[in-house]
Amino acid sequence: MNSELFAKLPPTKLFFRCAVPAVITSVFCALYSVVDGVFVGKYLGEDALAAINLIMPIIMIVEAISNMTATGASVNMSMLLGQHKREEASRVFSFSVKFILIFSFGIGLLGFFFARPFVTLISPGASENAIMLSTEYLRVYSLFAPLIPIYFATDNYLRVCGREKLSMILNVTSQFANVILDFILIAVLHQGVKAAAIASCVSISSGSLVSLFLFMGKRMDVYYTKENIPIPQFFSIIANGSSEFFSSIATSVMSVVMNLFLLKYGGTTAVAAFSIVMYVDSIIGMMNFGICDSLQPAISYCYGAGMPERMRAIFRRVITATITVSAVSFLFMLFIGPHAAVLFIKESDTELLKVSITAIKLFSFSYLVGWIDMCFSSLFTALDRPGRSLLVSLFGTLLFPIIFLFLLTAVWGLDGVWLMASIAALASGILTLFLFKTMRIKNT
Repeated sequence: MNSELFAKLPPTKLFFRCAVPAVITSVFCALYSVVDGVFVGKYLGEDALAAINLIMPIIMIVEAISNMTATGASVNMSMLLGQHKREEASRVFSFSVKFILIFSFGIGLLGFFFARPFVTLISPGASENAIMLSTEYLRVYSLFAPLIPIYFATDNYLRVCGREKLSMILNVTSQFANVILDFILIAVLHQGVKAAAIASCVSISSGSLVSLFLFMGKRMDVYYTKENIPIPQFFSIIANGSSEFFSSIATSVMSVVMNLFLLKYGGTTAVAAFSIVMYVDSIIGMMNFGICDSLQPAISYCYGAGMPERMRAIFRRVITATITVSAVSFLFMLFIGPHAAVLFIKESDTELLKVSITAIKLFSFSYLVGWIDMCFSSLFTALDRPGRSLLVSLFGTLLFPIIFLFLLTAVWGLDGVWLMASIAALASGILTLFLFKTMRIKNT
């Protein structure tokens, strides 16, 4: 089985084998998002940028259940493969695929028929045009909803099976197709914000169909079976993926809260500026996420196989890599990020450019400490420690940000919104390190 490489390759060689394809994948995923933002910002303007940012919380909530199931299932599958229980791992895989597909179909129906009420509910103060554009985007997304979440789930499963390069090729191809469709539909045919949704959904859905086909037969370490898993095992999977679920939900809630503060202190311009910050940040943030996520199957496999020292050696390399990326990212955002903002803004939107440059510079300091909870939360999940991972998500993505958002905006207004990320990341990092220091890892 390909997953056996998690126990056989030297730690450094294993790290690069897993991390490099994952980082390339993450960068291409982020680049697609950036290019999407460039097309929307340059061709459709400020309201379109704001509209997509307003709708993101709903999309993130839709994908949260899928992510929870996929993450919990991936850890369970890796541990079972580490114990050479391929059939049991395949049952977990099959059940999770069926669950995600059925759930996504139901959510798609709700999203299509109740798109405008959802958008209106989470966007008080937004312009009528922004609400209309957000509604259009959500309805297109809902039509493709059954196939979109499974794309990200099967990407996890490919890496569990030791097929990192295959995962990379599939992701890069899908994102490249997205860019081509963006160019044709937005730049050439001038189809509006709906075109951005169509481009993303068609490319991702195509990738989903290909990835589902790859698991047919017994070519992979896991395969489709008709057997289901016991109810207690399902709840165990959900529990271990709960931190990722809560993190997605909390991030969605925070997006709504952020939009409220941005609308209050800076109007639609501030919301659009935040979108630009997130576009620039996405490349950097996704690199560290890719590193942590790519080694999670290896850590779970070694933990299940009773190889704690090898597991620690792998994690040390994850820490070293994420610190390095974070330091370089800080310098990039501080000195080059403001120049990158120009890519997303029309020449006439001078106020948006001014606000965006300030936002990027203040936000850049969050990279100095933001790597801590990302790395250790991933470790907690890989070791099946949902309680600790959930605490990191609760405080890091919701409680600390909300607390500091209120405190800092009371003093600095809009600048307080941009500073919040750094202060909240510092507080979350301290809590995360405390949780790690008090955790015991079995030695056999």
